Amino acid sequence: MYVFRSMLVAVCAALMILVPRPAVAASEIPDERALAAFFDAAMADGLAADHVPGAVVSVVGSGKMLFSKGYGLADVENRRPFDPATSMVRIASITKLFTWTAVMQQVQQGKLDLKADVNRYLTAFRIPATYPRPITLQDLMDHTAGFEDRTIGVGSRSKDDVPPLADYLADNMPARVRPPGEVSAYSNYGAALAGHIVARVSGQPYDEYVRDHILGPLAMRHSTAAEPVPAPLAADLARSYDYEDGAYRRKPFVFDNLAPDGSISATANDMAHFMIAHLLDGRFGDRRILDEPTARLMHRRTFAADPRIDGYAHGFKEQTLNGHRVIMHDGGWEGFQSALLLVPDADLGLFVSTNSLGGADAMTKIIPAFFDRFLPGKRAVPGGGASVVPVEGFYKLTRSAESSIEKVVALTGSTRLRVAGGKLTFRGSTWSPLGPGLYQQDGGTQRLALVPGGSDAAYVATDGPAYQRVPWWDTPPVNAIIVLLFAVTALTAVLGLPVAAVVRPAKKRPVSRVWRAVRVLTGLAAAVGLVFVVLFTLVLTGDTSILYGVPTNVQVLLVLPLLVLALTVAAVATTVRTWRHAGVLARGHQVVVLAGLLALLWFCQHWNLLGWHL
Repeated sequence: MYVFRSMLVAVCAALMILVPRPAVAASEIPDERALAAFFDAAMADGLAADHVPGAVVSVVGSGKMLFSKGYGLADVENRRPFDPATSMVRIASITKLFTWTAVMQQVQQGKLDLKADVNRYLTAFRIPATYPRPITLQDLMDHTAGFEDRTIGVGSRSKDDVPPLADYLADNMPARVRPPGEVSAYSNYGAALAGHIVARVSGQPYDEYVRDHILGPLAMRHSTAAEPVPAPLAADLARSYDYEDGAYRRKPFVFDNLAPDGSISATANDMAHFMIAHLLDGRFGDRRILDEPTARLMHRRTFAADPRIDGYAHGFKEQTLNGHRVIMHDGGWEGFQSALLLVPDADLGLFVSTNSLGGADAMTKIIPAFFDRFLPGKRAVPGGGASVVPVEGFYKLTRSAESSIEKVVALTGSTRLRVAGGKLTFRGSTWSPLGPGLYQQDGGTQRLALVPGGSDAAYVATDGPAYQRVPWWDTPPVNAIIVLLFAVTALTAVLGLPVAAVVRPAKKRPVSRVWRAVRVLTGLAAAVGLVFVVLFTLVLTGDTSILYGVPTNVQVLLVLPLLVLALTVAAVATTVRTWRHAGVLARGHQVVVLAGLLALLWFCQHWNLLGWHL
């Protein structure tokens, strides 16, 4: 049911190396010929294998663009090749780096304070005081605000369907589910909120602010934060695709209701200008988007669940790749898959984008190969850290929903952590001790840290996402048993009605008309519940998108739990009234079936399936 496909976890798994390495000397900056040879070979192998129509890449270093090139097709139908100077790709969540840069510009001007309550800058709505500590701009940049995730309705089909940003933020505010600063949980809402605050204090709409204060000074003339893409640039927008049944199927243009989190379309050459500015501490040519102290501050680490694993730096995601500290961001939207990586100690930057969902797989091979070729390194064991006893159990992503129908996704995505022989098994891998409370993926490069939280919460933080331990009643086995027990008891009720009508014992005890009504009500409730379980399972395992909101068929499906509730209440009330009119076995079976129905209703209520929690 989730519509975003992030490359971050896969790229992290392929890339992470564990030791610092000295900066690369200027003479080691790769030249154009070496870069061309590498990417020509890598793209030739990767695009076809992963069913990607095209890609575009740019590499910068020493304050200039070292290499840029397009590969394959930006438009399959019209056979238009990718051009790094003119082909615009939707960079999706890399847009957040522009939003964070805008925040730092306002900090530099003294209009924003990273440590202040964000409510200081809001007028149309307020963030509720769910916890004693308020949410700050720094929390938004570190994705530690404590918001639940929300994907329902983040996209629109047309410009006319996109509400004003302030209205959307007010009407679709996610619940606060944990204290600020405790653990990271990636939040598109948080980034959009920061962009709205920039618009508020600057007096300019977000897209105009980015145009005037970032794109303009960086001479990014073929880029825009506006949706739809302005007419003079629209013809150069690359198309994106999904590969199905041996053919490329074009993805539609989707408007982002949370524009500051992902609305920018840009060329690879323009993205090179953005990378150069950040590598040069805010300077591009004779223009600046940040002064030097502010730029250096922006690149400084601001949060890590454990100091020995990667964290955040004012919105940049940190990675340790082949011994280098890398600040990066990736993005996936509407089929486009993109990544931007800056290596400050090597004065090197890489941007790569593909126009198909298969591009995520291609980049998990191309990016590590790039680092192995041009920035090789070796591993070492980090020191320090506190000893934390691993807590066995099931864990879900901290980026998950609590108050909407999306909550049920956590049930299907939870994974078990086990401890055996001093090692952990988690997310399909074995992890060996690397230090106190720190583990290394066997056969891989990710690190995992055990992190205690408030209120007895237990977290597992990796170099990518973080996970939170769930209580026993939220675990997949317990919920599978609940649904299975309901199904078995419901089947006995549903099948029992026709069997009882056909098979009549020789000595049959008279059954009152009211008791027959009780059995019919119970059987109907069981039948409706079974239909709901089957259909909702198909929804969960199918290709159901909530990008534009919960589909009508799913909303209609949510009528069934309410019908089960009404029938069950009626059956319970009538059972109590006619309890003495049935035999012991009949009454016992009735209790069992009603218990199964109550279990189903608990399941639906707990996972936000009872009513329309949209």
